Amino acid sequence: MGRGAYALARVAVVVRAPAGWLWWLGVLAAGVGVWVPGLTGRRIGVLAGAALFLIAAAATFLARRGRYRELARAASRAGRAVYLQDRAVTLRARRRALRWWLLLAFLAAVGSSFAVPATAGMLLAGIGAGLWAKARWLGHWERTHDALLWVRVEWVTRGRPAGRNVTAYQTTGIVAGDARPGGAKRSRTTELAAR
Repeated sequence: MGRGAYALARVAVVVRAPAGWLWWLGVLAAGVGVWVPGLTGRRIGVLAGAALFLIAAAATFLARRGRYRELARAASRAGRAVYLQDRAVTLRARRRALRWWLLLAFLAAVGSSFAVPATAGMLLAGIGAGLWAKARWLGHWERTHDALLWVRVEWVTRGRPAGRNVTAYQTTGIVAGDARPGGAKRSRTTELAAR
């Protein structure tokens, strides 16, 4: 990179990165858990899991939204010296940083099924659903304000996109980068239409 240049990652992509893994690992852990009788029995486990799914999804979606709004409101326009990180690179880096945590969470969810079947798996799936919903909420903000939100890569390598070490967001036009508002992959037809 040139002098004074730095890389930016899409905020919505960083938020969205672990959502799919959490969802599918949670579904898999819950599926395995259903076959384990457990101490409480399957019925209680599944009912408790359903309640935890809803609570986890809502809590994850609502967590730190004020901080996201505050950073988005104060965001400055990205300069010419910045490099916009590709969506695939951001996803890969974020998932790599979280891979051991995700593996441990999955193993713990499967192991806990011997006590309360399927519950922890549904909790994991709820967190994944909440993160996906939060990315969609960020996408709504981006469409409303006709701007995409970006954060410095080094601030979110191991941290959170709205953590204490994140002091500012930056914005670009709505067609910058290779991800749509909300962090979903930009389709080829959308790219051609934007040009």
